[in-house]
This record gives sequence, structure tokens and C-alpha cells, in this order.
Amino acid sequence: MLGKTAGALFWMFRYMERCENTARLVEAGFYIALTRSQSADDEWASIIQSSGNAKQYDALHEHYNGPEVINFLLREKSNPSSVLSMIELARSNARMARTALTREVWEAVNEAWLDICASLKADITPKTLPGIIGLIRRRSALVQGALHGTMLRNDIYDFARLGTYTERAESTARILDVKYYVLLPSVSVVGGPMDNVQWETILRCVSAERSYRWVTKGAVTPRGIADFLILDRTMPRSLATCEWETAQHLFHLSNVYGSNLPSQKMAADILGELSSQSIDAVFDYGLHEFIGEFLVKNQMLAAQIEADYRFTN
Repeated sequence: MLGKTAGALFWMFRYMERCENTARLVEAGFYIALTRSQSADDEWASIIQSSGNAKQYDALHEHYNGPEVINFLLREKSNPSSVLSMIELARSNARMARTALTREVWEAVNEAWLDICASLKADITPKTLPGIIGLIRRRSALVQGALHGTMLRNDIYDFARLGTYTERAESTARILDVKYYVLLPSVSVVGGPMDNVQWETILRCVSAERSYRWVTKGAVTPRGIADFLILDRTMPRSLATCEWETAQHLFHLSNVYGSNLPSQKMAADILGELSSQSIDAVFDYGLHEFIGEFLVKNQMLAAQIEADYRFTN
């Protein structure tokens, strides 16, 4: 496969995943703002931090409030990470890789672009926001479903899934780090009501509140949630699941192309480190420090995948 085609597949699914993750963040912020009006501005600030767009937002806006943050993350064209910008980039990459996609996948991406762009033309209000968020999530799910249901399990599929899991790991790690470490005002509130609220918000951001309670059958605790989102392989958005899937697809590519590349070893090393960890060891080391190191490693892995498979050639 041409490197440009592989890169288009990889980034197409990174952008689709990022669209959905951004919608999840906005939904969580909207929910908290409705139920805890006194801390609404802090919540919206944490949403911007979680998205990784604080510098861009601060350059354009003086204050953090719901309407401005929602507009910035969903429909502001000057923000390259807004949903509107990303769905256009996803479709552009899908067009570049059109011959590698089934008709169903192409149609799902094209329809997602048409519907999401149309929904974001008008100003967003509290009344229309839930419908827009639901549309983004449904369209993302349809693209993923078309991929699973119609694509051959070959190198095309591998590059698509690598894009999804690389982006998903980054999103989960950022939410864990920012929602707890940045938004939590001080060490004095750890273990208190505000601390518990932050951990519950983390679950909502990744749509895992019900699944967490199903698996643990217990109270919401910091260690329990961190274990679920970092080390639990039954959780589809956990770091362990994302890295296991990444390693598997890179292993398959190495068999297809008959070569062992640096990215495969990097993925195996990251997965090995996660597999050997316990949540007690993570907390003893420092959750913020652990997540920070993971983010660096995940970003280095993504860059190595691009270099190994020559996405720019």
C-alpha cells in the first residue's frame, strides 16, 4: 500500500474518533453546568484543557463559559480541532483513500459530513445541543459499524484501526489527567464530595458510568475508576485495551509486510508496562506523572507509525 493511502486511512479514523470524543466532552460539560451551576465556569475550563486546545481558546476568548466553549469545540472554523474542522478533514482523507474503502464506509463518512455540517450551520442553543451531540455520536458509530461489517481484515483495516485506538488512548488519558489533576482545586479536597464529583464526571466523559457499576458492583472510588480506565481490558476505552489493539494490528502488519519495525516494539513495550502494573503502583508513583509519561509514549508511537509506514510518501 502507498504510504499516502495508509496515512489517509490512519488520519481519517483519528479524526472520526476525535469528533466523537469532543462531543462526549461537550456533553459532560453541559451536564455538569446544568446540575452544578456554581462551578460551571471551572467545568468548561476543564473541558478545554481536556481537549488540548487551551492555547487556541485563550487566544480568541477572555472567559470560559458554556456558549463560547461549545461554539469553539463544535463549530468554530478557526479551531482546527473543532468537530466541524475534523469532520471535513475526515472526509478529505476518506476521499484520498476512496479506492481502499468499501462503498458502505465511504457513504457512512460522506453522510456523517453532510449531516454534521448541516446541524452546525445554525447557532447552538441549550435546546438543540443534545440533538447535535447525539447526531455526532450516531454518525461516528455508523462509520465504525460500516468498517467492522464490510472491510476485509487486511492492511487497510489495520491502518484504520490504528488511527482509532491511537486517538482513543490519547483521549482517555487526557480526560483522566485533566479532569482530576487540573480541575481539582487542592489536595485538601481529595476524598471529599468535590473529589467524588470529579471522578463521576470522568466516567460520564467516556460513557462508562453504567459499565463501571456493572463490572465493579461497588461504590465510585478514585482507584476503582482509574483501574477501570487504565488497566481493565473489558473496558473498550481503557488504555490497556487501546494499546493491546494497537499492538495486535502492528503485529499483523509486520506479518503482512514481512518486516519488524520500531513501532511494533514500541507498542509491545507500552503494552508490557501496562500489563505489569497494578493500580496501587500507579497511585504510589503518582497518577498525574503516570498519565503524563503515557501520553508522551503514545504520541511517540503515533509518530513512529507514521515514519515506519512513510505516510508522507
